[in-house]
Amino acid sequence: MLGLSQSTEVRRSLPKAQLYRQLDWKPAWRDAFDSEVSRLDFVNWIAPKTVPAIAAGVEIKEIFVVEVMLKQPTISNDNLLRLVKSIPQRIVWALTFEDKVQLAAWHSHLFTSERIDAAEASLPLNGFDLDATWQNIICTLGEFVVEADKSLTEQIKVNEEQARLQAQIDRLDRQMRAERQPRRKNELFKQIQKLKGVLYGKN
Repeated sequence: MLGLSQSTEVRRSLPKAQLYRQLDWKPAWRDAFDSEVSRLDFVNWIAPKTVPAIAAGVEIKEIFVVEVMLKQPTISNDNLLRLVKSIPQRIVWALTFEDKVQLAAWHSHLFTSERIDAAEASLPLNGFDLDATWQNIICTLGEFVVEADKSLTEQIKVNEEQARLQAQIDRLDRQMRAERQPRRKNELFKQIQKLKGVLYGKN
C-alpha cells in the first residue's frame, strides 16, 4: 500500500470493539464512529527491521500505516480527531473509500492530504532515521518546511501562531474596507500594521 516495499507489509486487524474498550469511548462516540467506519487494519510497519536503510531515531523507533475503511467518502472531523489522538504511536492513517484515499497524521496538530486515487497514492520514506522520516511525512502532509533552528514541534507552533495572526489581519482588513469613518479606518490600519510587524518579525 502507498508504494511501500513488500517487506513492510502486515495485515493485522484493529477491532473497533477492542479500540472502544481500551479508550473507554462514550456510547455516543462509538455510535458516531460506527456510522462512518467499517474496519481498521494495520497494513505497514516501518522500522529498521523492515526498511534497513532507515535507522531507528532518538525518539521514534517505528511508524505504522493503518487503513481506515470508510462507509462513506469522508470521515467527520470529530471522529478523525478522536481516532488520531487516541493512540500514542506514530501512525499514518489511510482513509479509504472505494478507489480513493486520504492520508492523515497527528503531531500536536492534525495534518491531512487531499483525497486522490488510491492507485496513485504514495508515502515517500525520506530520512536517514525514523525521526527525520516522520518529520518529512508531516511536512509533506502539512506542506511546510522546518527551519534549521527549530524542531518539528516548535515549527508547528510557529506556523499555528502565524496562521492566527494572519486570520486577525484578514478580519481587521475586512473591517477597515467596510468602515466609513476616516478616524476609525486609520485606527484599524494601525492595528493591521502592528500585527504585520509581529507576523513578519519587524517588531
